[in-house]
Amino acid sequence: MLVHPQFDPVAIALGPLQVHWYGLMYVIGFLGFLFIGKMRSKEPNSVMNPDRVDDMMFWGAIGVVAGGRIGYMLFYNLKGFLSDPMSLFQIWDGGMSFHGGLLGVILAMFLLARRWKLNFFQVSDFVAPLVPIGLGAGRIGNFINGELWGRATDVPWGMVFPQVDNIVRHPSQLYQAFLEGLVLFLVLNWFRKRSPPVGAISGLFLVGYGMARIIVEFVREPDAQLGYVAWGWVTQGQVLSVPMILLGLLFMWFAYKKAKG
Repeated sequence: MLVHPQFDPVAIALGPLQVHWYGLMYVIGFLGFLFIGKMRSKEPNSVMNPDRVDDMMFWGAIGVVAGGRIGYMLFYNLKGFLSDPMSLFQIWDGGMSFHGGLLGVILAMFLLARRWKLNFFQVSDFVAPLVPIGLGAGRIGNFINGELWGRATDVPWGMVFPQVDNIVRHPSQLYQAFLEGLVLFLVLNWFRKRSPPVGAISGLFLVGYGMARIIVEFVREPDAQLGYVAWGWVTQGQVLSVPMILLGLLFMWFAYKKAKG
């Protein structure tokens, strides 16, 4: 049996200034996006250039934070939002939704694609293989904070989260970091190098993330304010991920159909 180390959520404290580990994970994700994105922008036939990567990172970061917070309040804590609309801005209390953040990034990509006179999928295909960097880092941040823990288990690597209770639980944050971060990153970048048709990479991202999220949700404790949303085992994360998979399959089908003429 393992025990969560109960890390101090504050990584750096300089007087009144405090830098939290979770915030640093966002920085790692953004810097990883910039570093790898700028390298890829120099590849032959790339639709992006270093300046465009900077713009995408800036507006994408706004989309992630704003969309993630709004999505959390609407998808996971609507009752709390309706009772106190100002809680939307209380980001220090935690609460971010990947699906909301995704919608924010999609809006940023759509607007930038119009500005650059590019096909939306040209931009999203460039961005998609870079997103798992931030996803993996974010899940590590969840683990450091000791939040979003898993359900009770008897597996040898089960972990007690003393800040919650004395029950041995799945370290589901690490499962998500592995699947949504490392595995999805490797799969998407392998697929990218096979020169798939425009739109296929974006579709595979949606399918890959949706499948990874649904799998881990079977061992992740559902949000306390929601619990299970159907049949005593279906979670909100799974419900939101099913349309992602279907849409991703549709994108891939259209991409290959169009490529065949």
